[in-house]
Amino acid sequence: CEVRPGPEFLTRSYLFYANRLFKAYQFYYWDPSCRDPSYSLVIKGKLRLRQASWITRGATEADYHLHKVGIVFHSQKAMREVAAWINQTSGEGCSGFLPPGRTWAPGALYELLSAKTERDCTAALGFAMHELSLVRVEKHYQPLLQPQQSGSRLVEELYLGDIHTEWVERLHYRPTGYQRPMQSAVHHVHPCPACGIISRADEHHPPILPVRAQLPMQLSGSWVSTHCEVRPAVLFLTRYFIFHGNNHTWEGYYYHYSDPLCKQPTFTIYASGHYTQGIPSSKVRGGTELAFKVTQARVTPVDQVTVMMLNSSEPGSCGLTSSWSTGVEQDITPTKGCLALGIKLPHTEYELFKTEQDTKDRSLLYIGERPTDGSSPDSPDKRPTSYQAPLIQCAGAPEEFSNYVSLKYLGKKDANGNEALKPLPVAFLLFIALLFLRWD
Repeated sequence: CEVRPGPEFLTRSYLFYANRLFKAYQFYYWDPSCRDPSYSLVIKGKLRLRQASWITRGATEADYHLHKVGIVFHSQKAMREVAAWINQTSGEGCSGFLPPGRTWAPGALYELLSAKTERDCTAALGFAMHELSLVRVEKHYQPLLQPQQSGSRLVEELYLGDIHTEWVERLHYRPTGYQRPMQSAVHHVHPCPACGIISRADEHHPPILPVRAQLPMQLSGSWVSTHCEVRPAVLFLTRYFIFHGNNHTWEGYYYHYSDPLCKQPTFTIYASGHYTQGIPSSKVRGGTELAFKVTQARVTPVDQVTVMMLNSSEPGSCGLTSSWSTGVEQDITPTKGCLALGIKLPHTEYELFKTEQDTKDRSLLYIGERPTDGSSPDSPDKRPTSYQAPLIQCAGAPEEFSNYVSLKYLGKKDANGNEALKPLPVAFLLFIALLFLRWD
């Protein structure tokens, strides 16, 4: 069950044909468990892959053209609400989309968009398919789970462009980051109870996902990225957090890279501070609201480009003036942050958290999605309404993590005899190949 800014709760099923045509389903729900359907969209169009993106490395840019968008309502309430949105916010051609008092007809398909008649009533729903303009396919191999079996199975994942966190920006935003990946209906991660349910669904039979237990917010412990994360504005990073529940303090390590494989490190930020007691979110059901105070930070530049940028920054704005060098950590707390990296200290962020268990009973931590415009959720009204890719809980605080979070980068030496960065193990779980878009 996906959470989009708003919040919106949905599941998606996209089918791509060899002749470039596609058929996409988007199923919307009232609840964050995707068990109470509101309405479904069926979207038909054509997709043409273009060239490798020069903005987001590893992605392919694409053009798409919508032929038709239809909507099926799953209740009278959904029909009434959507009709009101369209009648209030659309132009002349859509003002009478559904007459007031029209009775809900189960299974009836209403046309929202038609390329033939040039009618488009989708704007009121905040609907756009700009996610198709940025595409990436990743392949990796998952070890077989049964002890008696050896080998691995192919997993294919489709990354599509991110959705802007501001509703009004959605209709014209061109993505530079990704949403969470979609799984191939054939070559998907196992186990995946939702995969079969969603792939067999259609606009008349929306998927009802299995019941999942609500977990209490248990932050204590260590949490780490499961793969290289891509954020808008061309940011590639992995994250590692330690939460100390006994005194509500936290530490975070942000490892930044210049490539989508997270193999070419640029700099690392260590930050620490304290956080408030969480309260249930009134806006995003299932989420918990917290406030995080960042009081200290340190930066370690790892490549020469970052060193040059930091050394040329305004005196007194980022550590000791012109004192930066590769692999040497520096405290930026005395200069109240680092202007060149957009870090301001002390700093409070208003956050949204959620914990879940995956199908292998591992604990996952979802932290609020960062604003697409690169700003910070530094006021309650900017609190996120959707989530970033989840972090996975480390078992206790294992010793191997202390090696790469110590910022000493102990590891193999490079060709010049200098100590090379010891990479995050989790950054290499995925063997990634950008191929032509294909969907079995």
